[in-house]
Order: sequence, then C-alpha cells, then structure tokens
Amino acid sequence: MSRRGFIAMAALVAFGWGIAPASAAELRVIATGASKEVVQRIAALFQARSGHAVSLVTDTAGGVRRRIEAGEAADVVVATPVVIDALMAGGRLAAGSRQDMARTGIGIGIAEGAPVPAIATVEDIRRLILAAKGVAYVDPAGGGTSGIYFVQLAERLGLKDQLAARARPQMGGYVAERVAKGEADVVFHQISEIMPVRGVRMIGPLPAEIQLTTTYSAGLAAAPAAPEAARAFLQVMRSPEAAALIRAAHMEPVTP
Repeated sequence: MSRRGFIAMAALVAFGWGIAPASAAELRVIATGASKEVVQRIAALFQARSGHAVSLVTDTAGGVRRRIEAGEAADVVVATPVVIDALMAGGRLAAGSRQDMARTGIGIGIAEGAPVPAIATVEDIRRLILAAKGVAYVDPAGGGTSGIYFVQLAERLGLKDQLAARARPQMGGYVAERVAKGEADVVFHQISEIMPVRGVRMIGPLPAEIQLTTTYSAGLAAAPAAPEAARAFLQVMRSPEAAALIRAAHMEPVTP
C-alpha cells in the first residue's frame, strides 16, 4: 500500500468510517492544476471511506471550463468560482451546488541550493525578474489564473518587454519543473503547485500589495453518472478531515 493510501486507511480507522457500498462507482473529477494535490488527497480518503473509485483529470481553469462546455463527462468539477458559476449558469453544473473549498496565493520558487533573493517588496520582485535569465509561469493562453495575473502584473511594473525576453511559459502542469530542469531561474505559480516539485524551493509568496489569492470551488454535474457517489464526495470535501488535508497540501480551507 502506498503512503497516501496508508494515511487514508488510518483516517478511516480513526474516525470509524465504514467501507464500501455493495456496488462501487467510478467517480470522474475534472479539476484545476492548483487543486490537483488537495483533490488527490481527498480522493484517497474518499476511496478508503466509500469504496468508490475516483478518476482525476486536471487542466487550467480555462481548460476545465472549455472541457465541460464541450461536453466532456464529469461528476464533480473543481475550479475557480468564476468558472463554476459560469458552468452553473450554462446548465452544465447543478444550480446551487457550488461549495468553496480552499484558497491559495501565488508563490515564488527557485532551484534548491540557489542563493535566495529578496522578495519582500515590489521593487524586490522587479529586480528578481530583471536578474533572471528565465522566468517560468503558466501560459495565459491556456487559461491559467496565475499566468494571466502574472503577465498583467509585469506590465503594471513596466516590465512587459523585459519579461518577454525571459519568458518560459508552460501550458499547465507543474510549471516549477522548468526550474528543476534548469530551463528557468525562477517560477511564479500557485503555491500549491510549487510545493510538490522536487528540486525546487518555494521561497515565499508575492508581497501582499501585489498578491492574488485564488479560491477553488467544487460543483456537482447537472447530470452526473454517479450522483450518490458525487454528492458523497462533496460531503467529504466539507469534513474536518478534508480541512486537514487541504492544509497539508499548502492551501487554506474555506469554512462555510
């Protein structure tokens, strides 16, 4: 058994949850990359608790919206509130099913062992971008929330051309891997997407005055293939055990 599976099973025992219905379902979840780690942790707990399987697909927030609007099947969707609300308005998600789950900010990552630069002020961030040979961030063209914001921030700081000369954008996934591979000196991405990457050190968040805190929410499909399992998954997301897993994934739980 994997360590994650062991932890989930330990939680199962600790909280006295029973295992599995007679007929197990396979729940399909489509989520943003920033919520991937936390959804995986909650899915492991849910699988141990219920016996249902969870299949997870991840994309950028914009990519999640495009997938669902194009008719891709999902029982539960995890994305930004703007995306969840738009999908509810379009009839793709059940009206009133949105529940805010977790929030995170944009962090800064560098290679393990590299000198740690100052990042406390806006001017420090300007100097960091100018000193870098390569700056990694999620490609705005893919609909990544942090990438769209970071490019706009660089323009506000008067660094549009300077960033373009150093840009190492990536279409989703763990963008910090570009730092681990030596393709960039620094990454600006959601904290929850920097922390899992080996070889990269998350040195802190953007300064408060230029920080973007993003909330991630879950919504129930309008016509889920496994409605009972999907509703049970959303209930697990609201549990105290899930809140602990959210913190372990370097995000902050959103309390009702």
